Amino acid sequence: MNTAFTHDELRIGIDLGGSKIEGVSMDSEGSELERYRVVTPRHDYKATIESIVDLTAQLTHGFNAKAMIGVGVPGSISPATGVMQNANSTWLNGRAFDTDLAAALGSPVRLANDANCFALSEAIDGAAEGLAIAFGVILGTGCGGGLIVNGRLLDGPRGIGGEWGHNPLPWSKPDEKPGPECWCGRQGCLETWVSGPGMAADHCRQAGETRTAKEIAEQAARGDKLASATLARHADKVARGLAHVVNIVDPDVLVLGGGLSQLSHLYEQLPSLMAPHIFADQGPVVIKPPRWGDASGARGAARLW
Repeated sequence: MNTAFTHDELRIGIDLGGSKIEGVSMDSEGSELERYRVVTPRHDYKATIESIVDLTAQLTHGFNAKAMIGVGVPGSISPATGVMQNANSTWLNGRAFDTDLAAALGSPVRLANDANCFALSEAIDGAAEGLAIAFGVILGTGCGGGLIVNGRLLDGPRGIGGEWGHNPLPWSKPDEKPGPECWCGRQGCLETWVSGPGMAADHCRQAGETRTAKEIAEQAARGDKLASATLARHADKVARGLAHVVNIVDPDVLVLGGGLSQLSHLYEQLPSLMAPHIFADQGPVVIKPPRWGDASGARGAARLW
C-alpha cells in the first residue's frame, strides 16, 4: 500500500465506532493537524452519514488542499454484493455505505474495517513499526483484528481478513458452552466474551451486578474480589483467543486497541496465560499498547489512499 503524501493533499481519516466517530486531518508529512470527536448516532443510518459529512467539513475548513478521505468502519464492504457486511453497528449492514457516503460528501472515499485501519496505523509509525508481521487487536464495543505483513494490509477476497472476534472461544470449558448469543446469530463468539459489553455481561451473570467494563476495572483496583475475578476470567479468554491467532499467523507483535487496551494487567498477564496454548517452545509473544491510543483508527483511515 502506498503511504506517500504529496504536498498539495490533505488526508482525512474517519473512525466510525459504536459509541464515537473520530476524525483527524494529516498533512503531507503525516503530522496531525486537527482532531474532532462526536457521539455516534446509533440505529440511524442517515444521521450517521450526516455526522461524517459534518465532521469532514470541520476537518477541511480553512485548508486550501485536495482532501483524500478514508473511513474505518465496524465491518466491511462485501466484494460480492457491494454492501456492508458484518458490522456490529447493525444499521449499516446491507447498505451501500461507501456509495452513499461518497455521494453525500461529493468526493471519492475509501473504506476499510476499523481494526484494519488501527493495525495499519500502528504498523506504519506506531508500536509495530519496522516489524514483518503485526496483528492489531480491537477490544472495545466489539472485538476485531487486522493483519499487516511487510507493511501491507491483508484483507482477503471476502473482506474479512483478521476477523478473529467471530470465531468460537478456543479450548472452551464446560461452563462456557454453548456460550452467549451473538448479534451475528451464533453463540459463543469471542466478541460475546472479550469485548467491553461481553465482560460486563459475564460479570452480571457471575456476580449478579450490572456494571460497565470501566466500572469493573475501577472496582477491581479498589480490591473488590468479584470484579477481580471477572478481570481474571476475561484475561484468560483473551489469552486463549489470541493464542489461536498466534498459532495461525505467528506475528512478531500483537498490538492491543480499543477501550480495554488501557487495562494494564493484560500486558502483564497475557504472555504467560497464552504460553500453554501456543504450539511452540520459543519465548513469550510480544504484546504492546498502541502508540497512538484511540486516535490510531482514524490515523490508519487517513492512510488508506
